Amino acid sequence: MGIVKIDDVLHEDIRRASAVMCRSINAQAEFWMKIGMLAETNPTLSFNEIIKAQLAAVPADLPRLSIA
Repeated sequence: MGIVKIDDVLHEDIRRASAVMCRSINAQAEFWMKIGMLAETNPTLSFNEIIKAQLAAVPADLPRLSIA
């Protein structure tokens, strides 16, 4: 594990987002970095497509929502 220096304003944005998303500050920053990296390496995919692909790669029994 290393230390990453980030701007104070970005740190505050991460702190606020982590509270909304029920993640630690570090987990929120890691999520944003991972999604950003995936978006840069897969520029034709939308955010939702990236999330769907990441969920499909995890062997978990997640509930499915049906839209009425």
